[in-house]
Amino acid sequence: MALPGSLISELIEGLIDRGLQEQPAGVDLTVRKIFTFINAGVFRFEDKELSRTEEVPPEGGKWKLPQGAYKIRFNEVVKIPEDALGLCLPRSSLLRSGVDIRCAVWDPGYYGRGEALLAVLNPNGVEIGVDARVAQLILVRLAGRPKKLYRGGYWGENID
Repeated sequence: MALPGSLISELIEGLIDRGLQEQPAGVDLTVRKIFTFINAGVFRFEDKELSRTEEVPPEGGKWKLPQGAYKIRFNEVVKIPEDALGLCLPRSSLLRSGVDIRCAVWDPGYYGRGEALLAVLNPNGVEIGVDARVAQLILVRLAGRPKKLYRGGYWGENID
């Protein structure tokens, strides 16, 4: 069962405009920072080395991004309940402009400022304003409580 946006928004810190960001089945997340990838990531069964990134500073309150892959950091700090999981999907207006957002599952117990992959597929690029609404967070209630909660390396990250 998906939770309505009015319940989800209570679990989020730093909403810019609750009335605008609350949606019937989720809450819009806004972009705080954008990064480019500067090397390859390495992944093995039990460990990983993430790609290093470099922040892309906005100019005049916006980013003009050419086609490519970027990491974005959201403004909002999210607390996923112990009996739910989070799914993050792109806003349809981005998809209609050839831009995708890819997010992993946000596990029960996750707390932090999330990040996602921004894939600019449009050969003409995209312009994104600082604080633009780019994704929608949906919470799905689990049928039962999980045996353990998320306390991995990203818990509490980027809260600054």
